[in-house]
Amino acid sequence: MQSSDTSGKDSLPRPINSTHTPRIASIHRTTGETDITVSINLDGTGLCTVATGIPFLDHMLHQISSHGLIDLNVQARGDWEIDDHHTNEDVGITLGQAFSQALGNRKGIVRFGNFLAPLDEALVQVALDFSGRPHLSYGLEIPTQRVGTYDTQLVREFFVALVNHSQMTLHIRQLDGINSHHLIEATFKAFARATRMAVEIDPRRAGNIPSSKGVL
Repeated sequence: MQSSDTSGKDSLPRPINSTHTPRIASIHRTTGETDITVSINLDGTGLCTVATGIPFLDHMLHQISSHGLIDLNVQARGDWEIDDHHTNEDVGITLGQAFSQALGNRKGIVRFGNFLAPLDEALVQVALDFSGRPHLSYGLEIPTQRVGTYDTQLVREFFVALVNHSQMTLHIRQLDGINSHHLIEATFKAFARATRMAVEIDPRRAGNIPSSKGVL
């Protein structure tokens, strides 16, 4: 299995009123199972164009873009005739790589993010740290095996892949909820808002690494 990362210009617009270099990335990853391109602008306005071949995953990626104010373009081809697993995981991998590339050395960012998202009866908390140390604590108990055609086991697989390749620490906690769709969507919305908080530039940092060690 081979993968290739390509960085450079992408089609996402750059912010007009930015006080720092726009944080953008474009990753193209190909394997024997999938062919995925992800472009990301962390300083965007929530523009989103996604086509993964998995409708529910597309819906969740829209939540990341809209609520995180991240411009996102995801185009994927996969071995859907087998199942959605490879495409779902590889989108998580490629998105994680794009986050890591766009953040660069992570100088000046807030670094930590936390959000509690309600969606009707569901209540999910996400706390994260762009620490450079991949770790996932996953506390969802999704009551059904599928939402539409989407296998709900793939939610965890998506976040495992994203965490490992963005090098973030991520904690997901389910505080309430009985509806599978509500629980998953609340998770992605909480993740989006926590990410938005964490990647913001902190003017008091003066461009320094947000760590007492001086390195992440």
